[in-house]
Amino acid sequence: MDSKTVGFGSVLVTLPLRAKPLAPQGEILLAPEGAEHRLTAKGGIGMTREERELRRQQRERQREVEKAAREAARGPLDVPFLLLTLLLTGIGLIMLFSASFPSAYYESGNPAYYLIRQAIFAALGITAMLVIGRINYERFRAVSLLLLGISVVLLVLVLIPGVGVGRVTHGAQRWIRSFGPIPQFQPSEVAKVGVILFFADSISKKKDKMRTFRYGILPYGAILGIIGFLMYKEPHLSGLVLILGIGAIMMFVGGIRPIWVGAGLGAGALGVWAYLAGKISYNSSRIAIWRDPLNTDPELMRGAGYQIRQSLLAIGSGGLLGVGLGRSRQKFLYLPEEHNDFIFAIICEELGLIGATLIMAIFALLIMRGYWIAIHARDRFGALLAVGVTTQVALQVFLNIAVVTNLVPNTGISLPFFSYGGTALAIQLAEMGVVLSVSRQMPPP
Repeated sequence: MDSKTVGFGSVLVTLPLRAKPLAPQGEILLAPEGAEHRLTAKGGIGMTREERELRRQQRERQREVEKAAREAARGPLDVPFLLLTLLLTGIGLIMLFSASFPSAYYESGNPAYYLIRQAIFAALGITAMLVIGRINYERFRAVSLLLLGISVVLLVLVLIPGVGVGRVTHGAQRWIRSFGPIPQFQPSEVAKVGVILFFADSISKKKDKMRTFRYGILPYGAILGIIGFLMYKEPHLSGLVLILGIGAIMMFVGGIRPIWVGAGLGAGALGVWAYLAGKISYNSSRIAIWRDPLNTDPELMRGAGYQIRQSLLAIGSGGLLGVGLGRSRQKFLYLPEEHNDFIFAIICEELGLIGATLIMAIFALLIMRGYWIAIHARDRFGALLAVGVTTQVALQVFLNIAVVTNLVPNTGISLPFFSYGGTALAIQLAEMGVVLSVSRQMPPP
């Protein structure tokens, strides 16, 4: 058979001019002169020059996108947002110690008991915030669905007697008891993060589809309905309102039609009316004391009305300048939950109207900065993450202060960065890290 010698670099290979239609493995097919050459390492048909060039261009574009993402993720953290977060955490620890040392001494014999525990979780949370802030937030997409599923499972577990606790001490089974090194915590804190991550990931991919009922309302309404039902069974009304508010705001920012926004506001207003009008019997005594906090009914004075009365006494005692840091009288076992949900009343008593206003101003600056980061985010996913976390802080601060001042009925909700609760504080600081991660990829001005 005729043969031809072909050079491949410094190697000479002798190949037959007539190759079989299907060459055995290891041979190279020789096409007739003028035809497009196709090479393969293991026999068969390979790619044409055009296909190879297209593949090469695709790889180059992919490398450019990955390089741009890596470069963007190396940007600086948003310093104002970071400093405001650290400032609130520091002030929160000071006020927690001031508000809690009488009850801590009474319960454990150590006046700094609550401060030490909170400081440990604050250190862990700040570390988590800085670490998460250095992570490319696109990686959070991979854990969004998993975290949402875990939060639903935890909300089911908390309803199981022996796993969930709080029914006897607080009238609601909202906490999962501690297991070994895992401290007691509220599954609703995990659910907030799960909703924010999943909604941001899903909504950012749909764009114009968010204007349809099938893609923009139905799946998210179902998720919020399931979580809301589980939280209602605890019951945890304040957490339910908070998660529904976060979800609704993220759907609105994601682009749902205005008619659905109006329908949601109408349904919310109807629910509030039904609750305030007594159509919903849950905690009806709190509605009565909210309407008339100075009610002289002996049962209300000693029961549901006692806490809000003591809160209003603390706020009124503070006046303009306050009685002085550490000099509150209501914290000496008069005001229940003085280091937790009602710590803002102690702030008002000790720091006065001016001090409380300054703290609210710092919260306002943090919230505005969070929304500013959302507006300047690199993409929809980052913007929705920042909106979700910032909305959570905004709603929680508003509801807590509204409850403490009797603007709304008492629902039991903590003040971010101030109220005692180690796992809640650590999770809040980790969420601040998510916003800082988004801030690192903001386009330069």
